[in-house]
Amino acid sequence: MDSLQRRHLIHVFLFLTFVFIFEILACRVNFSSGSTFETETDDEIKAIEVYGLPLTIILYFLRLLALLPLPVIICHTFGLLVFNVFKEKPELLYSQLVSPGICIRVVTRGDFPELVRQNVARNIQTCDRVGLLKFMLEVVTDKPMQLDTDPRVHQTVVPEKYTTSTGAMYKSRALQYALETTLLNSSDWIVHLDEETLLTDNCLYGILNFVNDGQYQIGQGLITYGNENIVNLVTTLADSIRVGTDLGLLRFCLKVLHAPLFLFKGSFVVCQAGCEKHVTFDFGLRGSIAEDMYFAMEAMSKGYRFGWIEGEMWEKSPFTFWDFIQQRRRWIQGIILIVHDKKLPFSVRFCLGIGLYAWLTVPLTTSNIFLTPLCPIALHPIIKLLVGYIGAVTIYLYLLGAVRSFSMARLGYFQFILRVIGAAGTIPLVAVFECIAIIWGIVTPKNKFYVVNKQIAQILV
Repeated sequence: MDSLQRRHLIHVFLFLTFVFIFEILACRVNFSSGSTFETETDDEIKAIEVYGLPLTIILYFLRLLALLPLPVIICHTFGLLVFNVFKEKPELLYSQLVSPGICIRVVTRGDFPELVRQNVARNIQTCDRVGLLKFMLEVVTDKPMQLDTDPRVHQTVVPEKYTTSTGAMYKSRALQYALETTLLNSSDWIVHLDEETLLTDNCLYGILNFVNDGQYQIGQGLITYGNENIVNLVTTLADSIRVGTDLGLLRFCLKVLHAPLFLFKGSFVVCQAGCEKHVTFDFGLRGSIAEDMYFAMEAMSKGYRFGWIEGEMWEKSPFTFWDFIQQRRRWIQGIILIVHDKKLPFSVRFCLGIGLYAWLTVPLTTSNIFLTPLCPIALHPIIKLLVGYIGAVTIYLYLLGAVRSFSMARLGYFQFILRVIGAAGTIPLVAVFECIAIIWGIVTPKNKFYVVNKQIAQILV
């Protein structure tokens, strides 16, 4: 047994232990009664007599509403238990001499040219270090910029007057223009990055294995946020949940179900060019706010299968709390538009809808933190057990995400442990931000694409 396997087994033990202890402490579950379990219930309380019928209905509705994320949490659990969460560097299984062509495509509005130039240069260096042979790096931009003269770097400027057949906007419009003007063959592959995304050696090994295997037409992998210079430690810690979600829910859905039922990201997307041309990004306004998720839903409806890619890419969390809230608001609004778009089959929107409404009801379900001790009601022990299970897994995702985001070798034991604990400590603040973003996203127009500031120099000035 190697060290990675040992670390994963330790993680499994800690995960199960954490859930077990959380159930005991937070939900007062007693597992000591033989083959069954009991909870300290409030069965003596006659809710209707104490609170009246209207308030009793509200209290029970809020308690049961907390079970809505259960399908998502089950997928998280299988992902965390079945697959090694510490596997870092995949072994290259294919010769690059026979690998298909790869286009690394960066889409940007062009607002941060220096950031784009720096990251293009770094990503080219990473490709050279790995020995990637048949590749090009394409920058698709609304505003022309001065890039490296390396012949492998291409710039595609989206004409100001260009429109798609459905009136797609923002990033969808740029992606569609790139598709319509590309010289790539259908057998080539496109790796989608955001302008701040950095490639790593291990993600390139994973991508090469994925495109050479050719079993799936679309793939995605892990993104971490705690690397190199950290501009805002709080938002970086808060984004630990995104890392845990990649390792749990997303990986399980892509490796086992081969479909991104609840989640798909816009970066670290690897797609065969022929598939992308068939699916397109021309989805109109409804598909322009969360174009990544809409693309995934459309691809699922057309029968394409998804796979997981080993390795990880690096990104940075939003630099300000304002950007953090705005980012979440855009995601919420984009997914609302997708879930309610009848152009997509209900079958591909159903699970996404579960995830969406579990998210939208966070302002309601978090009220249970205060209502449970203030207004106790009788609940079946299984309900209490499941609610505790949902809470325990959610908190653990923050802890695991921090473990995978930060380097113990670089930080030292003390700083590393502080950041893991700090990830859980950000949960109350994240809950407040999420509630603001949710309410704001619901009540405001859903046709704006907010771009967060990604230029470090502008923040530090």
